Amino acid sequence: MASLCLSSLPPPPPSHPRKLTETTSSSSSVTLKSSATGGALKPIVVDGDPPTFVSAPDRRIVAVGDLHGDLDQARCAFEIAGVLSSDGRDVWTGGETVLIQLGDILDRGEDEIAILSLLRSLNIQAKAEGGAVFQVNGNHETMNVEGDFRYVDPGSFDECADFLAYLDEYEYNWEAAFVGWLGVSKRWKEERKMSQHNWDPWNLVKRQKGVISRSMLLRPGGRLACELAQHPVVLKVNDWVFCHGGLLPHHVAYGIERINREVSHWMRGLTKSDSGHDIPFIATRGYDSVVWNRLYSRDISDLEEYQIHYMLEETLQGIGAKAMVVGHTPQTEGINCKYNCSIWRVDVGMSSGVLNSRPEVLEIRDNQARVIRSRRGKYNELEAIDYT
Repeated sequence: MASLCLSSLPPPPPSHPRKLTETTSSSSSVTLKSSATGGALKPIVVDGDPPTFVSAPDRRIVAVGDLHGDLDQARCAFEIAGVLSSDGRDVWTGGETVLIQLGDILDRGEDEIAILSLLRSLNIQAKAEGGAVFQVNGNHETMNVEGDFRYVDPGSFDECADFLAYLDEYEYNWEAAFVGWLGVSKRWKEERKMSQHNWDPWNLVKRQKGVISRSMLLRPGGRLACELAQHPVVLKVNDWVFCHGGLLPHHVAYGIERINREVSHWMRGLTKSDSGHDIPFIATRGYDSVVWNRLYSRDISDLEEYQIHYMLEETLQGIGAKAMVVGHTPQTEGINCKYNCSIWRVDVGMSSGVLNSRPEVLEIRDNQARVIRSRRGKYNELEAIDYT
């Protein structure tokens, strides 16, 4: 049963800043420890490389769907989630919150690298306060690593060229340039647009430069592809599993840690064979792959409802999860759940390159979920729907 409440929702209760240390207990397990004592939450433990299983005791979890290159809408979504300052300084305000972005940052918008830079910056800040930021790769991330640029916004080709020039200024210090890009990307874009003329023959040359730059950055082994390779396609946090398209029983049988590892190796360019880079089919190709599956997010299917529900329950039991959260398919009615709320669909098409809908996020506290959405034009006034 859903109950509706309207309020100006404050961010989560502020916590005292905590200095965190990151210690590696094994090659694939990282513990984020708080140096504070007295009332501090237990540390977040991350297992897998890329992260696959996360223990985040007593944390507030916020899930955000597809962003598709729209930096303004991304910022709005993070603000209503209570994890980003509203003063334009891009400061983490989530305390010990765990933020999870469900993929499809790439394509359809022109600020893709800026959004990736923002998420990296927020993760650095979140770790300092006992929180964390995770990303899950979607089908548009894997498509771009494959070299499929059909859905790339023209401005994103330009952003890639600009970023490579900016990286050169940093003498190819990737970490500094990648985190710093957010702060300068707007100026670079404005200067570029001021210098462009509709009939300038150099525009064609610049566009070709943008395509080449994107190919260099996103080919398997490219610097941006290696950045994406740090993120999983399936992530289990506490009793919840997050993926872009949807997890099926045969994915669980194959092994989600194995899936994450194979996709990561492919993106890093470590799976090259005589026929080229071996693409991990089970995760990235086909209608039933992890990033393309729409079985749970569409209301029309060749299967009966009870069959889909059975497959979902089998999947959740196999992975030991309470519920699954997916993106991928825009929900015109907003974030919603189905099958006794064991599946949550959080892609609302918020990007201006998709539906330009009002941002919404899913909040999970104590295994209870609710939807938080902005009221268009009144971002300081929020609407929350509790599911009980």
